[in-house]
Amino acid sequence: MLFENARKFETTIAGRPFVVETGKLAQLANGSCLVRYGETVVLATATASAKPRDGIDFFPMSVDYEEKLYAAGKIPGSFMKREGKPSEKAILTSRVIDRPIRPLFPKDMRNDVTIVTTVMSVDPDCSPEITAMIGASIAISISDIPWNGPISGVSVGLVDGQIVINPTAEQKGKNDLQMTVASSAQKVVMIEAGANEVPEDKVYEAIMEGHRANIEIVKFIEDIKAQIGKPKFDYQSMEVPADMYEELKDFVLDDLKKALDTDDKETRENGLKEVYDKVFEAFGEKYTDAAVVNECLYKLQKYVVRRWLLDEQKRVDGRDMDQIRPLAAEVGLLPRVHGSGLFTRGQTQVLTIATLAPLSEKQRIDGIDDETEKRYMHHYNFPSYSVGETKPSRGPGRREIGHGALAERALVPVIPSDEEFPYTIRLVSEVLSSNGSTSQGSICGSTLALMDAGVPIKKPVAGISCGLVTEGERWLTFTDIQGIEDFFGDMDFKVAGTKDGITAIQMDLKIDGLTPEIIQSAFERTHKARMYILDEVMLKAIDKPREELSKYAPKMTTLYIDPEKIRDVIGSGGKVIQKIVADTGAKIDIEDSGRVMIAAVDQESGKMAERIIRSIVDDPEVGAVYMGKVTRLMTFGAFVEIAPGKEGLVHISKLDNHRVEKVEDVVSVGDEIMVKVTEIDDKGRINLSRKDALPKN
Repeated sequence: MLFENARKFETTIAGRPFVVETGKLAQLANGSCLVRYGETVVLATATASAKPRDGIDFFPMSVDYEEKLYAAGKIPGSFMKREGKPSEKAILTSRVIDRPIRPLFPKDMRNDVTIVTTVMSVDPDCSPEITAMIGASIAISISDIPWNGPISGVSVGLVDGQIVINPTAEQKGKNDLQMTVASSAQKVVMIEAGANEVPEDKVYEAIMEGHRANIEIVKFIEDIKAQIGKPKFDYQSMEVPADMYEELKDFVLDDLKKALDTDDKETRENGLKEVYDKVFEAFGEKYTDAAVVNECLYKLQKYVVRRWLLDEQKRVDGRDMDQIRPLAAEVGLLPRVHGSGLFTRGQTQVLTIATLAPLSEKQRIDGIDDETEKRYMHHYNFPSYSVGETKPSRGPGRREIGHGALAERALVPVIPSDEEFPYTIRLVSEVLSSNGSTSQGSICGSTLALMDAGVPIKKPVAGISCGLVTEGERWLTFTDIQGIEDFFGDMDFKVAGTKDGITAIQMDLKIDGLTPEIIQSAFERTHKARMYILDEVMLKAIDKPREELSKYAPKMTTLYIDPEKIRDVIGSGGKVIQKIVADTGAKIDIEDSGRVMIAAVDQESGKMAERIIRSIVDDPEVGAVYMGKVTRLMTFGAFVEIAPGKEGLVHISKLDNHRVEKVEDVVSVGDEIMVKVTEIDDKGRINLSRKDALPKN
């Protein structure tokens, strides 16, 4: 038979059927499965190279989450009519899948590994992202690729105060917590969350609920692995030889300690360069593989930093475990932008710029879910000079997109609605220098920029990161990690929020997971630090949003008209609205509901556009005075347009205070004159008077 090895495994997750099919599709991959969750279908594959890649000192794994628009019954909107580069959401999902599975591969393996999850069908009630994560775990588990899995992931929501596992599309509409929790059988291995100011204790409870749900799914995957899993292949270990490690340790350990013991990144790097030069000069002939020597020196640095932390409660810059580096905050740095905020924490510095625009400037999204546009955007840039390196800019990578999305998620709960503040908002965080947790620096800088721009945010948001080192049953958390503590530590636990609760979490791990006690400790440290940053630094720079927008920002005027009269404002072929824009310089957006938004840098231009629109949609009133334009001359009077599509007659007897012999003696076609409505007859004809609108002597 063609598919004699085909197998099917079934369970339920959150009350919905979950089916795994193997042995039928993509059989040249090391491991593959087709996963069905409700009507969501994802193909997951895991492939490894037969040999290690030469000349590298890291594990070369890539994870790709592929969105196919056919999965949602859509054709791509691009000119080429095919999927192009991954969407930001696809990139973010790839990162979310990558983070929990990467730490479970052997750290000394150098074989290329590629994980591909392809979304082929989408059920709005069954998350394709969660389906892909579980599918990736199954594909690796049943393959011959060495891996210390499996893991599982679930989405955790908070709907009407109740914790919900894998909420449906309807539940997501009233959800205060959008969290992904990934777990092994014993520990939590990844957390990614956005929240509407949810207290720490409730978030912790939700994490534990997600962990419990994951344990059951991991058991299901373990059963599949036990039945059809392949034996794991042997790989060429790139572990540093023990004799080299001990020899270099004896030779250079004291020099490494001296180089590492400083709070200045540049001083540290210069000191380490001298150490490396000394080692290569002494051992260059004995140890000819530079990559192995570099790996050995990296391990020795890691040994020093971790021993200081665990044994001496000592940090490389001398801080206490809960001490934050020196802080500074400023606003209004750039005169022509709409808002700017500079946040500095030690040698980490981020400048965020806020730009306001009409709602028509929303970002259009062409994806597999129901989201079609975004009104608030956050972009994050990480130039090479921020870490003292030289490298050409090639546009944002996955890391930049991920950090921008984290900052965006942290601020979404405090952004005013478009009814309260009818603007599209774009924030750009420029990392000026980096030495630990620039993503959290961008959150703080963005809060400052928003308030400087006059955006009426509900509350200020701050973010901070917490680190971890572990050894057996011993562990230690510490606040505000700098780069070296991130490199050699086991965790980067980022938490952002207001004084009243958490708005975003991102947890990166290098170990096999966290215990509940470690998670609680991280929450306690980050809460204390956030309160300090808000009270002692940010709110002293600016304590509330400015009451007025920048003079360079567009001024928005909103009015509501009868939807039946939208056509009158637009006019045939758009002639009326185009003329209003040309005459006033304002930008006008009209929604089907009848909401009209007028944007103009000059307040008077906006008011002029509003007056014209009101004159179109409002019926003329007897006694009202208008500025009109003469359109036609007759022997008995002049026709004057008082609003687009609305014309009245000024009889020759009403043209001036004295007797007029000829209409041409007073007005010409194209003249703008003030007129007063004197009568509207039963047929809707308008009689006007210039005489009654003239100033009284």
